[in-house]
Amino acid sequence: MTKLLLSLHVLASILTVGPITVAASMFPRYAKPPAPGDDGPHDHDLRTAAFLHKICRGYAVVGIAVPVLGLATGAQMGVLGDAWLMASIVLTTIAAALLMSMVLPGQRELLEEGAGPAGTGAGEDLAGTGAGPGALTVAERRSAAARLAMTTGMFNLLWATVVVLMIVRPGSTTGA
Repeated sequence: MTKLLLSLHVLASILTVGPITVAASMFPRYAKPPAPGDDGPHDHDLRTAAFLHKICRGYAVVGIAVPVLGLATGAQMGVLGDAWLMASIVLTTIAAALLMSMVLPGQRELLEEGAGPAGTGAGEDLAGTGAGPGALTVAERRSAAARLAMTTGMFNLLWATVVVLMIVRPGSTTGA
C-alpha cells in the first residue's frame, strides 16, 4: 500500500505542480505590456497569458491531491512526526498560500488591466472586465509583472525545496 500511495503522490506532484510552476513562470512575460514604442503582437500575448492563467487555476484545484496523498503516504510510513516531513508540510502550505493569495490574483489583475476598455477588442473575452477609471499605467503594469515574476520565483523555490527534502529526507534510513 505504501508503494502505491508514494507512486500516486509522486505522479500527482509531477502532473499538477509541474504545469503550475511552468505556466506561472511564463505568465509575466506574456502579460507584461510592450515597452513604449514597441508595437509587438500584444493581443496574442494576452491570449497566451489568459491560457497560462487558466492552466494555473485548473491545476491548482487538482493539485490538492499532492498534499492529501503526501499525508496519506507519511501516515502509512509512520513518518508524520519527522522533522523533514513537518518542514515539507509547512513549506507546502506557504507555497499554496502564495499561489492563492498572490500569484493567481496577480495574474488576474494583469489580465484585467491588459484587456483594455470594453469594446476595443483588445482582449474583451480574456478577463471579463476592461481597464476602467483608475487603470494602471504601462509602467505600473510592467512593474506589477516584474513583482509577479519575483513572487512566482519564490513559489517555485519553495516547491524545489520541498522536492529536495523529499529526496534527501534528513535522518532517513535509506543511506542516500
